[in-house]
Amino acid sequence: MQTDVESLKQRINELHLEHRDLDDVIARLAEKPGQDQLQLQRLKKKKLLIKDQISHLERQLTPDIRA
Repeated sequence: MQTDVESLKQRINELHLEHRDLDDVIARLAEKPGQDQLQLQRLKKKKLLIKDQISHLERQLTPDIRA
């Protein structure tokens, strides 16, 4: 069980790094005039998907609270 938690935390950290890297790439590309908007949209969509993956994994780490 502990290794599962540690592997989840490691994956979350990896996804956070990838999310930050994409954020930097998007910011640099957006600064350039005449940038390919389709490429920017794809990168933004990928960034959102990574954010969703992070949220999903973080929810797995949080125990269910019974109401």
